[in-house]
Amino acid sequence: MTQTTAFEFVKPPAGRSIAKPRTRGLTMMIDQGMGARHQIDLLEAAGDYVDLAKFKTGTSALYPADILRRKVAQYVEHGVKPFIGGQFHEYILATLGTAGLPAFYAEARRNGFTTIEISDNVVPLSPTERRARIAAAVDAGLEVFGEVGGKDRQTTAAELIDQAGECFAAGASLVLVEAAELMTAGKPNAALIEELSRGLDMARVIIELPGPWIADVRTCDIEDLKKLLVRTFGPDVNIANVTPDTVIDLEATRRGLGVAGPHGYKAPA
Repeated sequence: MTQTTAFEFVKPPAGRSIAKPRTRGLTMMIDQGMGARHQIDLLEAAGDYVDLAKFKTGTSALYPADILRRKVAQYVEHGVKPFIGGQFHEYILATLGTAGLPAFYAEARRNGFTTIEISDNVVPLSPTERRARIAAAVDAGLEVFGEVGGKDRQTTAAELIDQAGECFAAGASLVLVEAAELMTAGKPNAALIEELSRGLDMARVIIELPGPWIADVRTCDIEDLKKLLVRTFGPDVNIANVTPDTVIDLEATRRGLGVAGPHGYKAPA
């Protein structure tokens, strides 16, 4: 439930979805190892602005089981959908092969997850394999977020659009676009983002923000991409990989309360 905020007379822009569960303007927060008590503090302050929470890479395997289940439950209680990052699925494929996937699916569900991401950042998937892996997870009773693109290659817009189509056809509900594909020498590739917007249903696509794991990316470059996405698609653009400490700041950008200023505002000459 949306809480009453201070400065209640300051209203959000017309294009910003407020009530959860949102279907547009999703914010996906990246959880890189947050403690359960820290998580509660964050959700009490900023839970209204978080829709999805990714347990980064294979970090889900490193928590004490009771803490992991507690964290998952706390997200659900605050209207946030937790999911397992795609590189954990890649790890299972690389080390155990497809024979290890049923146990992975079952353990994910046993610990309270209803959703996993399927990517091929490190372990490549052919189009046939991508469809098969997504379909298998869906058949196991999991919702799937597909990820397109990679961290160590440059994929064309047409290829990314085709990969997204494969994900949707196989049963993925959302598609995330790998952040590394959107950056060139540390700067947002506005031309590529524009191409993607023409070929994808942006209501079903989440654009990832880059992080320090991508070469040449600075904090100011991440901020530039946030502002570019909001300017290009409006306040209801879907944005992923938001760090916990910047969740409220991103919402301020969406509403014109951030450093970029009010939407469409031009200072008097």
